[in-house]
Amino acid sequence: MSELTVDPIGCLGVSVPWGEFAAQVPELAEFGALRLGVVPAYLATVGDSGVPRLHPVTPIIGEGRLFVFMEPTSPKGHDILRRGVYALHCLVPDATGTGGEFYVRGRGERIDSQQIRAVAARAASYQPHDRYVLFELRIADARCNGYGDVPLPEPTSWHVAA
Repeated sequence: MSELTVDPIGCLGVSVPWGEFAAQVPELAEFGALRLGVVPAYLATVGDSGVPRLHPVTPIIGEGRLFVFMEPTSPKGHDILRRGVYALHCLVPDATGTGGEFYVRGRGERIDSQQIRAVAARAASYQPHDRYVLFELRIADARCNGYGDVPLPEPTSWHVAA
């Protein structure tokens, strides 16, 4: 069993790495990986004022982890460092919801390990700049939805057991 991350503000319980989520609900994780692979996805964080912010990102899934690289001055990185929580939603390309929706939320953590950074860089669809800061997004819950054009996995939602 992997290390669990506890949410100090209590709204997300515990969060687990992508690989543990995928081991528990592989079809939902596969659906999610496909949807998050259509970039950009949208990362929601909470600023110091308590007001939510939305940021386009390119999620990376590699070796059982969900990552995002960001500029060192990025407000989203500062929000995750201060509050620790995030929500991530895939791109929906049109008003009819083609391809379906996928959403995860949980806790984010800055990663300074060069070995883990190398894992994320290898899995990325682009070459991350050296200045970029790496975050791992751990999963507390996940959901998908569709509008008739794509088969949905079972189950369509999951929440980590505390």
